[in-house]
Amino acid sequence: MTDHDPTPRAARRRRFIPLEEVAEMFSISRSQAYALVRSGDLRAIKVGGRGQWRIELTEIDAFIERAYEETGREAETVDTPYGTL
Repeated sequence: MTDHDPTPRAARRRRFIPLEEVAEMFSISRSQAYALVRSGDLRAIKVGGRGQWRIELTEIDAFIERAYEETGREAETVDTPYGTL
């Protein structure tokens, strides 16, 4: 019996994605994705002579984890008409 991985070979070896794909992934504009990079919230590198931004897939995972943690902290303190919970 052989293991069959349905993922295309090129996708399995892919380590970085362009900023445009990150924008599409999060359903945000390219400028919003670039703002995440500029602010340092999402780490990226510039490659090539034209300075194309690339984001490592592990950095996207780390960004998502940080966002979940931050959202969880925000959810722990909720402002109500009766005060902060």
